[in-house]
Amino acid sequence: MTSETEKLPTKQPRAVSRVLAALRRARRFVAFKSFSSLTQRIVLLNLAGLCALVSGILYLSEFRAGLIDARIQSLLVQGEIIAAAIAGSAQVETNAITIDPERLLELQAGESYGPADEGFSPLEFPINPERVAPVLRRLVGPTGTRARIYDRDGIMLLDSRSLYSRGEILRFDLPPPTHVPPGLLERAWRAVHRWIGRGDLPLYKELGPQSGRDYPEVASAAMGQKASEVRVDDRGRIVVSVAVPIQRFRAILGVLLLSTQGGEIDQAVEAERFVIVRVFLVAAVVMVLLSILLAGTIADPVRKLADAAERVRRRIKTRVEIPDFTARADEIGHLSGALRDMTSALYNRMEAIESFAADVAHELKNPLTSLRSAVETLPLAKSDTSRARLLDVIQHDVKRLDRLISDISDASRLDAELQRQEAASVDIKQLLEMVVGMAQDVRRDDGVRVALAFERQPGAPQDFTIAGHASRLGQVVDNLVSNARSFSPEGGTVTVTCRRLKTGVEIIVDDVGPGIQPDALGRIFERFYTDRPHQGFGQNSGLGLSISRQIVEAHGGKIWAENRVEPDGEGGETVRGARLVVQLPHG
Repeated sequence: MTSETEKLPTKQPRAVSRVLAALRRARRFVAFKSFSSLTQRIVLLNLAGLCALVSGILYLSEFRAGLIDARIQSLLVQGEIIAAAIAGSAQVETNAITIDPERLLELQAGESYGPADEGFSPLEFPINPERVAPVLRRLVGPTGTRARIYDRDGIMLLDSRSLYSRGEILRFDLPPPTHVPPGLLERAWRAVHRWIGRGDLPLYKELGPQSGRDYPEVASAAMGQKASEVRVDDRGRIVVSVAVPIQRFRAILGVLLLSTQGGEIDQAVEAERFVIVRVFLVAAVVMVLLSILLAGTIADPVRKLADAAERVRRRIKTRVEIPDFTARADEIGHLSGALRDMTSALYNRMEAIESFAADVAHELKNPLTSLRSAVETLPLAKSDTSRARLLDVIQHDVKRLDRLISDISDASRLDAELQRQEAASVDIKQLLEMVVGMAQDVRRDDGVRVALAFERQPGAPQDFTIAGHASRLGQVVDNLVSNARSFSPEGGTVTVTCRRLKTGVEIIVDDVGPGIQPDALGRIFERFYTDRPHQGFGQNSGLGLSISRQIVEAHGGKIWAENRVEPDGEGGETVRGARLVVQLPHG
């Protein structure tokens, strides 16, 4: 028995600890999922819109106005019925009829007063409270409406709340002895409720039995016109009052004042508002859940993309994979694709810089090594012939270094220059005429001439205008023409053909040289690659075609090399020269 009782306290803390652990995990999950900055903004903005809508419905709802109008009409109908019953109960008796001598004299003089112009105005049929009280009690009791009867002078004869009549004791219900006065919060709530519910309605005040005409509706009804008033009491509750004249033979005997109990209409309005609040709570819960789900579809991918971007910043040597959300056809998918492209371009640029630096170091190392050897050997040379040969080597290496440094400098700043400059409209026809004209005017010992021709594809535009950088495109054409002239034999012709396509412009440079080796067709655009058996070593830096490809690709175009072949008549083909083709889009 003792062992069982000792085990019970150990099981309970374990269960409590498991519950607490589950609550902590739930709190961490909610904090992680729901309280990020973006999620908070989405939830709060959605709830703010919903709260504004519900507040407008609660404050500006037409339900209260319609309820008040319906209540006024109901009281008017009820008042007319009760007034007719009261007027019918005022029987004519000899001891109950009062004759005013002055009015008899006025009647004899032919004057008429008030609405009773048929001779009945001088005769007064007073309301007998003893006769009217039972009728009033039966008619008003089931409705819960307060009814007060005033005579024509505004003196109260009966009050359904106490059935007061002259000569009787007025009776009111006192609050219980244990009644506690309202506290500060309750008074503040009443003040706010009164301020919200009152609006521009007048304040209702309980007047004495002798001051009935101070009620505007009672004064209007004493003149024979039905009237109504809407007020609020000191607690902000709506009180609707309707005054109906009590007439017999068109003679006004008194006024019936019907008024609702304080809070009757407010209770209906509060019930309606409570329904709206319940709907609001349900809608708020649904909106919060949907907002969290929506924020999860936005905040989580953005957070993952931000984390990946941070890893890219920290990890330079290895590639970092950016999360792929391109399957989403929205801004997040576009952002993911843009970040992936930007990161890939960044890594490619970094790798290109590293490769370029390695190639530059390798290309500079050869002439520097040759130059160093020549300089070190020069003091050891014994003959003038040896010293002259070494000086020629030094001059050759210095020129080669100068050429390499110039081409390397041009290649290194090419990307930055193309990114900084805005693309403009370039007339390729005019550009080719200028470049080819300069190539023809410059005299060279090779005897190679340059020809220019223009063609237009059927259905293509008439102009040769594209968007690009004129100076760099001219550099491309000049490099291709210079390369073709260097491979063409003396007296040969380099042909430059410009074709206007539907989607852009194509530039073709043909030479009549030996052509390109099949294994070198894809390598001639590599940096520092050169294959010129007919030229001496170091005469070319091998960057011309590489720079041309870089410029063309920066314009969104393509460049490639091929050989021009013709049938040799024996079933084979003969190479007639090399062809370099550049295609530039319209832009």
